[in-house]
Amino acid sequence: MTSLTERPAHRPGRTPPGTGHEIWAIETRGLVKAFGADRAVDGVDLTVPAGCVYSVLGPNGAGKTTLIRMIATLIRPDGGTARVLGHDVVAEAARVRARLALTGQFASLDEDLTGLENLTLLARLRGHRGRAAGKRAADLLEAFDLTAAARREVKTYSGGMRRRLDIAGSLVVRPDLLMLDEPTTGLDPRSRGQVWESVRALVGAGTTVLLTTQYLEEADQLADRIAVVNHGRVIAEGTSGRLKALVGASALRVRVADRADRPEVARLLAAMLGAVPVLEPDPVALSLRVDELAAVAGALAAVTERGLGIGEYALAQPSLDEVFLALTGKPADGPAPGREEVPA
Repeated sequence: MTSLTERPAHRPGRTPPGTGHEIWAIETRGLVKAFGADRAVDGVDLTVPAGCVYSVLGPNGAGKTTLIRMIATLIRPDGGTARVLGHDVVAEAARVRARLALTGQFASLDEDLTGLENLTLLARLRGHRGRAAGKRAADLLEAFDLTAAARREVKTYSGGMRRRLDIAGSLVVRPDLLMLDEPTTGLDPRSRGQVWESVRALVGAGTTVLLTTQYLEEADQLADRIAVVNHGRVIAEGTSGRLKALVGASALRVRVADRADRPEVARLLAAMLGAVPVLEPDPVALSLRVDELAAVAGALAAVTERGLGIGEYALAQPSLDEVFLALTGKPADGPAPGREEVPA
């Protein structure tokens, strides 16, 4: 893959030579934004180190987009402070904008132009001249595996191709901070995976990525650290492993040999492990949260002694879905009740 790096730069978040303090990629303290009586962002504290993927995770209406727009200087905070690479988003908005790029939930492309024409136009707008603009556009198309479609009109692109082209357009001049607001919404699994690979390449080239998403798997796959947001507040923050440890239980997943035995197996395991079984869409599968791992072997042995066959079983860490359910009392793919994110 062609390098995504357009220019060398000091990696933000490290202590610059001659200074005595660390400059974070993003630092917010008590950040607030209200729309009427609705506090869409309600006192958010974030500290984002450089050179990583930091994910803000939450359901629709949780405040993610409002938060990212304040950090990107698109809307003004009502309270608190936010700094990007050491610059205040209100007092030094122009300096902040010069250091970041934002890719929103929908591709901002001219569908009647080709992929190459879109990127060449953006390169010229960002200061590249003549052949240099075309060269930068071609390099980005190669980096995002779009060279074969370079001369096709964007309206013929798939959803995944459009998202990759949109991200490429944000990197005509590589930003120190790239903000991705739900970049894979509506994409199929293959296209989502392609976008993930592009994000990993960006971080490898030195860009810090702030990713908002409602897809738990996306945060699990990409993020070095995750902030879980609900009702405009950060309710948990840490690595994926640390957040999963908050649940305090593992998951036992069982597949029975005969689907007719599943109800009885579920009943026995529930009685012996003191857990509520979940019957999965797979007609031979069920799962339970387990607090005492030592009890699992005895429970499975008791099931087989009753003549009920178990095809396979596995113990695993809780998923981020289970973490979110434990933290908020509702699934992560549902909207926050009584809230609606208000666009700028």
